[in-house]
Amino acid sequence: MDMDEILIVTRHKPLVEWLAARGVTGPVIEQATPDDVRGKTVYGILPLHLAALAESVTEVSMPGLTLEQRKKNAAGDLSVAEMDAAGAHLRRFVVRET
Repeated sequence: MDMDEILIVTRHKPLVEWLAARGVTGPVIEQATPDDVRGKTVYGILPLHLAALAESVTEVSMPGLTLEQRKKNAAGDLSVAEMDAAGAHLRRFVVRET
């Protein structure tokens, strides 16, 4: 995959580290605009109206998070090790507006 096509949208540094350890690197921004995501392979969370402009959106799913860890994750405080312990894995979505 051409790295120019990848965009990481997050304010959480451990997430960027987790992705890099899996070979996913690229520009990192905290908030995205339509021009930022249009046609890109995005890693992070986007609202649907922006996700529909991207080629795809990949999230890091962590099904093993407890409620306490979910709150910690929302603040960006989970470490890479905690993400792995929570079963972190990539889930890719393609969103289209109709």
